[in-house]
Amino acid sequence: MNLREVISALNDFASPSLAESWDNVGLLVEPSPPHTVNTLFLTNDLTEEVMEEAVQKKADLVLSYHPPIFTPLKRVTWKTWKERLVVRALENRIGIYSPHTAYDAIPHGVNNWLTKGLGACTSVPLHPSTASSTPAEGTHRVEFCADAEHLDAVLSKIKDIPEISCLTTLPARVEDEEQTRVSLSCSQKALLEVMALLSQNSLLYHKTQILLLQKPLLPHTGMGRLCTLSEPVSLSDIIERIKGHLRLPHVRVAVGAGRTLESPVKKAALCAGSGSSVLKGTEADLYLTGEMSHHDVLDAVANGISVILCEHSNTERGFLSELRDALAIHLQNKINIIVSEKDRDPLQVA
Repeated sequence: MNLREVISALNDFASPSLAESWDNVGLLVEPSPPHTVNTLFLTNDLTEEVMEEAVQKKADLVLSYHPPIFTPLKRVTWKTWKERLVVRALENRIGIYSPHTAYDAIPHGVNNWLTKGLGACTSVPLHPSTASSTPAEGTHRVEFCADAEHLDAVLSKIKDIPEISCLTTLPARVEDEEQTRVSLSCSQKALLEVMALLSQNSLLYHKTQILLLQKPLLPHTGMGRLCTLSEPVSLSDIIERIKGHLRLPHVRVAVGAGRTLESPVKKAALCAGSGSSVLKGTEADLYLTGEMSHHDVLDAVANGISVILCEHSNTERGFLSELRDALAIHLQNKINIIVSEKDRDPLQVA
């Protein structure tokens, strides 16, 4: 497949618009066109060792869950390991694509895979995603009525205000008078100017309505998950389930105040990777994530919430096998998809 076709299909699988605003997702390194993708190489972290593996396996495109380019590069030399990744990619005509938090948000993504470690449960996003294109423009809608005497002058001034869209007029009858109903969408900044203009005429101002435009929530999509288990399970049993699902010999556990390893777990809040900001304030029996700050763990424990920490990438990497199968179907088996054998968590217990 042509690189552009593959990127379009990957963006359709998980829209980059679902990623967090601070993230750096999408096509990060592009070889000169035309570029054909026969082999797609999946990894959680693109290290130099993993890049050499991709070169040896003749990959044409690397999908790295974590973006190897995050902060801007001021130069591309052989000095730092991230710069060397870009050099090696371009020398070997390998593209680099990263989905990161877009894969966290989608219903068939990383967090959904992580919930399977809890056993039978239902889940909802902790922070639901909103549709990116509805409404297309503006944060507010303003509606007011004007008579023929004032209409043209008001519309002329409104059209000079930046960041106004969807300006429409319709005939209306107000208090047995023929008037015109004006409706417009605008930004927060433009709203202040519109209201300042309308306040100059008390009749217009008193007939004004302001509506906050809210984008609809996307079903089953968003950051983190709040899971309700079908049956309560002891914390010790949950620990064993998680270890089995993530194929880990051990995890780190903090038992909530007033709880024990035999205390039942009915609700569990989880977030792949670093979950402090996503989980904070959520009422649950258990927090499951890769890493949390020391003080956030103390806060959770003080509130009677137990915590299981598995190290950052251990809560993500296992998803790659499931992703390989899903992408094979999504890409209609047109390209070879392989998962890195060198990709691993950098932390070990010594």
